[in-house]
Amino acid sequence: MYKERELVEACIRQERNAQRQLYELYASKLLVTAMRYMKNRDDAEDVLQDSFIKIFKHLDSFRFDCPLDAWLRRIVVNTALKQLKKQAEFMQQIDSQLVADEVEQSELTISGFQFEQLMAMVASLPDGCRTVFNLYAIEGYQHNEIAELLGISEGTSKSQYSRAKSLLQAKILKEKLPLIK
Repeated sequence: MYKERELVEACIRQERNAQRQLYELYASKLLVTAMRYMKNRDDAEDVLQDSFIKIFKHLDSFRFDCPLDAWLRRIVVNTALKQLKKQAEFMQQIDSQLVADEVEQSELTISGFQFEQLMAMVASLPDGCRTVFNLYAIEGYQHNEIAELLGISEGTSKSQYSRAKSLLQAKILKEKLPLIK
């Protein structure tokens, strides 16, 4: 069992056991990240595979200035975003003014619900809303960063996030999900 720095250095040296260990340590967590962005597991697995190709190709650029898992997750997020941009349906952006008119200014609180139920609701959001929601609420990006990543305006990012919250709130109320006790 390698320590993190030793593991990275062994992977850079192309040691297959270290590469397998890195994959086994992080693949399941990174697949969950990919699944938050993609519509189905097959697409998420494709993103994961593409991400690991990039990871092993560019691992020598990792400088240990952040946790390894954060660096890996960023690669998965960026790979998923690039894949979404390739898909024609993602290119259909919702007009930010229409969204702003539709969205109520209420806050959505989702604590107490089962994780799988919430993730299924997030996965059912339209692509743009789902992507912005994941980046902002789960990954912790700011709207200006999201706008730059996705090639949209900051206002569109904010309206997509607001619409995502509104849609999730409606889904929660409709489903009347039981609270975890």
